[in-house]
Amino acid sequence: MLRTPGVRSFLLPGFAARQPFAMLTIGIVLLVQHTSGSYGRAGVVAAVTGVSMALFAPGSGRLADRFGQRAVLVPGVLLHTASVSALTVLALAGAPLWALFLAAVPTGASVPQVGPMVRARWATVLGGSGERARLLPTAAAFESVTDEFTFVIGPVLATALCTGVHPAAGLVAEGVLTLVGGLLFAARRRTQPAPAPRPARKGTPGAGGARVSALSVPGVRVLALVFLGIGSVFGGMQVSLTAFTEEIGSPGANGLLYGVFAAGNMLAGVVCGAVAWKTAPRHRLITGYVCLTLATSGLWAAHSVPLLAGLGLLVGLFIAPALISGYTLIETLVPAGIRTEAFTWLTGAVALGQAAAVTVAGQLADAYGASAGFVVPLVGTALALATLVALRSRLAPKAPGRVAARGMGHRVPVAVD
Repeated sequence: MLRTPGVRSFLLPGFAARQPFAMLTIGIVLLVQHTSGSYGRAGVVAAVTGVSMALFAPGSGRLADRFGQRAVLVPGVLLHTASVSALTVLALAGAPLWALFLAAVPTGASVPQVGPMVRARWATVLGGSGERARLLPTAAAFESVTDEFTFVIGPVLATALCTGVHPAAGLVAEGVLTLVGGLLFAARRRTQPAPAPRPARKGTPGAGGARVSALSVPGVRVLALVFLGIGSVFGGMQVSLTAFTEEIGSPGANGLLYGVFAAGNMLAGVVCGAVAWKTAPRHRLITGYVCLTLATSGLWAAHSVPLLAGLGLLVGLFIAPALISGYTLIETLVPAGIRTEAFTWLTGAVALGQAAAVTVAGQLADAYGASAGFVVPLVGTALALATLVALRSRLAPKAPGRVAARGMGHRVPVAVD
């Protein structure tokens, strides 16, 4: 897979440019908590950023499908760098909450959707019906491993910088990586998907009507709801682990604990990519969510670093199968022209779930302690599992050439001798 021409040119800059998703939330939480002394306040600011990202990410993906990735990335990374800088300065100056909100909105809205863009490039490079097409599931697993490796490196790096260098160092590093990685990734034009042709207007010859949104596909809507649960795990773990290590007087252990959790995700992603699965992605998604819900059920009762590390590793092991299965299902549910947008709906759902979890977990940690914050991942995954089981039929890919119609089919008459 890695020997495919052009692949390596976008992998490294793509890895650097996707760091915001892993570093931004924890960087905001650590900085605002340091300057304000409140996890609830820090969680609300991080949540505004996450909600803004979730709302604007699909539009970014739609524009990338329409005009090309470079046309969206270049202004996006410049805006993001400026917004992160403004948020950092305001937080250090002790600005009021409304001012932090004003900076948090463009910060989240401009987060570059590099992960979905890389996945769209894989589909372009490996697409078709030849031998390369059989590498698409491997590419999906590889991307999940890359995402999880990002979540291993990002939070640990942000925490180390915030606790060892300066409370704002995590956000500063996030902005620099976004700028450099995003511009380098945008420069790799040869592997980016070709912009989708502009649909004809209604009333003109050959009109196809308005451009179809990926969210109009029922399966994409179900996956977006289900991925809210994955976001609740990320957000709930980030805030609750930070609060837990503060409670025990070892704030530096936060990066280690979250790194163990993310390492479980990465290890599971490697295994998923190495196995030739015979079960359908839909069934793997349900199984992964059942295991994830069971694993999160014990987090609230852990009161020691070794026990919490073990449970965090177990939780991490079941996230990657769910992510891989969901992204694999997208390949079968939507056409290539709206694939980047479909990926961004899932990424945005994770961000939205993370934002809600950060807010709720922060409030619970302030009021009742870190253990209460760990209830958030359990509730989020349980609700997502119930949604998945109830709507699983909508994730079945349509058979090619099959047309739904009312009534009974009729045989076409033929002439016989």
